[in-house]
Amino acid sequence: MNQQLSSKRNFDPMRKSLNTLGSSVAAIILALVICGVLLLITGKNPLMAYGKILETGLTSEKLLEMLKRATPLIFSAIAVAIGFKMNLFNIGVEGQYLFAALISAEMGTHVSLPAPLHVLFILIVAMVSGAAWASIAAILKITRGINEVISTIMLNYIALSFIQWIFETFFRDDSDGGLNVKTTEIAPSGRMPDLVHDRLNGMFVVALLVAFLYWVIVFRSRFGFQLRASGLNPIAARTAGIPANRMILFALLLSGAVAGLVAMPSVIGDVYAYGPSSTPTQFGFAGITVALLGRNHPFGIIVAAMLFGFLDSTSAVLQLSEIPSSIVKVIQAIIVLVVVIVNEASSRRYNRRTAERAALALKSLDAQL
Repeated sequence: MNQQLSSKRNFDPMRKSLNTLGSSVAAIILALVICGVLLLITGKNPLMAYGKILETGLTSEKLLEMLKRATPLIFSAIAVAIGFKMNLFNIGVEGQYLFAALISAEMGTHVSLPAPLHVLFILIVAMVSGAAWASIAAILKITRGINEVISTIMLNYIALSFIQWIFETFFRDDSDGGLNVKTTEIAPSGRMPDLVHDRLNGMFVVALLVAFLYWVIVFRSRFGFQLRASGLNPIAARTAGIPANRMILFALLLSGAVAGLVAMPSVIGDVYAYGPSSTPTQFGFAGITVALLGRNHPFGIIVAAMLFGFLDSTSAVLQLSEIPSSIVKVIQAIIVLVVVIVNEASSRRYNRRTAERAALALKSLDAQL
């Protein structure tokens, strides 16, 4: 009996993973069918559009671009997922990574260190800055009970206004008519080397490392168990002696620290400075969709980020075939919507069947006793 229960416990996680994988794949296929219908309605050939996406996206150049575009999405999605695991909705990733990009880029120009240490210094400053900005929302929630959704949204606007004021006051270079609006360029010792010259930066490896650490910390450590337990049932976690306020603080600090890395592929891997017009934006909100699509799991997040990177890398080519490049954004939105709906329905069905099997097992055990 004990051996049977043990084998069932080992099999259940695998069954749940396969159930999640199958429902996600089915949802993506359904989303592509829905997008195909929309293309037909607008007079476009969906087979030609999808064929063009595959033909272009599977070239070595576009695959490298896919990985490059996926890098900041991995950071952003993991930052959001950490909050989700604690049942916190950190919508402030946008403000956190832009604030961290400004501070780390400026600090990086005021130190002189050997190449590896200089890069590490900038990354640490970015993480500390992102965590510091996220701590404001954490303190407000702990001390005043202010919902993190409201505070992080407001902090996004405060961060953007602060950055605009800083540049208008201190960083504007009027030598070329005020067009060169960015921080001083970081020295070569503070620049992340490329994995493939001008195609893929070393920050992609850092993103994979962060995803691995996220898996270890959140899914395989005592702290991660406490974090997930607090998110699933705060009352039960508090009864078990898990300090709720401390977990909120740690979760938002960790989320903000990872968010601080979102702009690093640009700051130390491409532009070597921070400027409002040269640093990509909207990654904070894109990270929410990638985290949802990846089910807050590191492997799922990496795959979802690559899928979005793949679609983004091919959007410009569609324009040449007289297919609106905006169809890529429509595909992404429908994929996320359908995946969330299908996975939720699948999870409810799986939980219901698990409860039924548990009830039958208990009935059988009672009969034997």
